[in-house]
Amino acid sequence: MTVTSQNQFAKLSPERFHALCRALVTQRPLVHCLTNEVVQEITANVLLAAGTSPAMVVAPDEVDDFARIASGLLINLGTPYPDRLEAMKRAVKTANTTQTPWVLDPVAAGVIPWRDERIDEFLALKPTVIRGNASEILAIAGMGQGGQGVDSTDSSFSALVAAQELARQTPCIVAVTGEKDYVTDGSTTIEIAGGHIMATLVVGTGCSLSALVAGFLAVDANTLEATAAAMMLAKRAEEKAFSRTQAPGSFRAAYIDALYEITQGAAQ
Repeated sequence: MTVTSQNQFAKLSPERFHALCRALVTQRPLVHCLTNEVVQEITANVLLAAGTSPAMVVAPDEVDDFARIASGLLINLGTPYPDRLEAMKRAVKTANTTQTPWVLDPVAAGVIPWRDERIDEFLALKPTVIRGNASEILAIAGMGQGGQGVDSTDSSFSALVAAQELARQTPCIVAVTGEKDYVTDGSTTIEIAGGHIMATLVVGTGCSLSALVAGFLAVDANTLEATAAAMMLAKRAEEKAFSRTQAPGSFRAAYIDALYEITQGAAQ
C-alpha cells in the first residue's frame, strides 16, 4: 500500500491484491449471509464464484449455532421485518462474542425513519465494516437525507468526509461505493478506480459486494486492506464483464464468470 503525492490516497498494490485473492480461494471461508430476499441467489453465486462457501441461515432458532462456526457474517437491511431482525441481532451478538468479523449494509439509509432506527441499532453493535453507497453513508453519518430508494443520488467522493468521520466515530472500516470506491479507517483512505456503470443495472451487485467483503475479512487481519481487496475484485470483474457483453442480463453472468477467473488466476 503506497500513498501518492498527488492526492494522498493510499493504493492497494497488485501483489497484495493477488495475495488476498489467493487466500480467499485457498482458505474458502464460510460466509453467513443474513441478507434481503431480492438478492440471495446472486449473493450465493458471487460468493461461490469468488471462492468462498456461502450460507443463508436465517431462522432465529439456528443462527446462534451457525454464527459460531461461520468465518464471516453479512447483515443486509434491504428487507427488514421482525423475525429477520431478531435473527440478525442474535447472529451479531454471537459474532461479537467469537470475534468473527461482520459487515453492515445499511440499505436505503435516510429514506424511512423506521428503517433508520433499525440501522442505528446495528451501528451500536459495532460492525467491523460498514459498506454502502454514497447517499447511505451520508445519511448514517448525519450529513445527508438518503437517496432515491436503494439508489444513490450522490457521488462517492462527496461522501468521503462523511465516511472518514463515521469510521472514526464508530470506530470501524467504512467503504463507500460509486464511480470510485473509497475504503477508510478514518485516517488512511484507499481509493479504488475502475469498474463499469453497467453493474448498477444488475440487481444485487452492491449487496453481494458486501458479502464479498465479509469473505475477505475472514482471511486477513488487516481489515482495511481486506475490504479494499473485495472492492477491487468487484471493479476488475465489472471491467472484464463489460469487455464481453454490453447488456445487463448477459453482464450478470459475465460478472460472475469474471470473479471466478480473477480469483482462480490468483490462486495458481
